[in-house]
Amino acid sequence: QVQLVESGGGLVQAGGSLRLSCAASKSISSLNVMGWYRQASGKQRELVAQIRSGSITTYTDSVKGRFTISRDNAKNTVYLQMNNLKPEDTAVYYCAAQNVPYLYWGQGTQVTVSS
Repeated sequence: QVQLVESGGGLVQAGGSLRLSCAASKSISSLNVMGWYRQASGKQRELVAQIRSGSITTYTDSVKGRFTISRDNAKNTVYLQMNNLKPEDTAVYYCAAQNVPYLYWGQGTQVTVSS
């Protein structure tokens, strides 16, 4: 069992930045994949970015060049640095941790980008 707690969401103007944090209750170095998802109102949850063992990262096309996912194994924390935010980035952002065959979710943090 892994508990995940997100923080760092909020209201920001377009073009601004936020950094989301996801603190895990156990060592993240033992987890296969950690990632950030988002769900906008009325839409399906989508993968935003993920980081695998060895720090291999992938991003959805709409955030490439603007978002950066990283991990600090010593702090058991994964981050999502979001720059040049756009109104279409508005959503609830969820942290997820995969420990095959299980997938764990955080409670989510709201990000709102005003135009």
